Amino acid sequence: MDGNGKRGVPGLRGVEHIGFTVPDIEQATRFFVDVIGCDYVYRLGPFRDPDGDWMTRHLNVHPRAEVKELRFFRCGFGPNFEIFEYSGPDRRADPPRNSDVGGHHLAFYVDDFDAALAYLKGHGLTILGEPTIRHEGPSAGQTWVYFLTPWGMQLEMVSFPGGKGYERDTAMRLWHPADPAA
Repeated sequence: MDGNGKRGVPGLRGVEHIGFTVPDIEQATRFFVDVIGCDYVYRLGPFRDPDGDWMTRHLNVHPRAEVKELRFFRCGFGPNFEIFEYSGPDRRADPPRNSDVGGHHLAFYVDDFDAALAYLKGHGLTILGEPTIRHEGPSAGQTWVYFLTPWGMQLEMVSFPGGKGYERDTAMRLWHPADPAA
């Protein structure tokens, strides 16, 4: 705890961005802008260190890896996305599964789950299973489904317009994109 009785990183406000690597920055840009609806903001790159170890020391990648380009996106209310395309001698092409160390997914909140699901299906995306509807427990009121980007990255669509079950038992609330200031 700091001198003011607060725990954690001094001055923490929240998540500013989430960074992830894609196999093709142009394909990812089209997907996140044209399908998901994010706004493309700016780009950087390329950058590399042909002789030193800057890439390893700063980015934890092979010293000869290169960031071909990175782009920043804003996606509604929530953290920005920093999307990278790398090249490198030890680069792996397969995205991690949720069960792998480093596995992850991005979850997008929608107001109308059925309309959003029909939209994703209309874009030919792979939907993993059928939507899961929670009727009991702390996530009661939530509907979710995973889907895949064209390159196989897992995403989730989620909605709980009436709130979640845990809200009955505590005043604490998870951050919610429909009410970002709460």
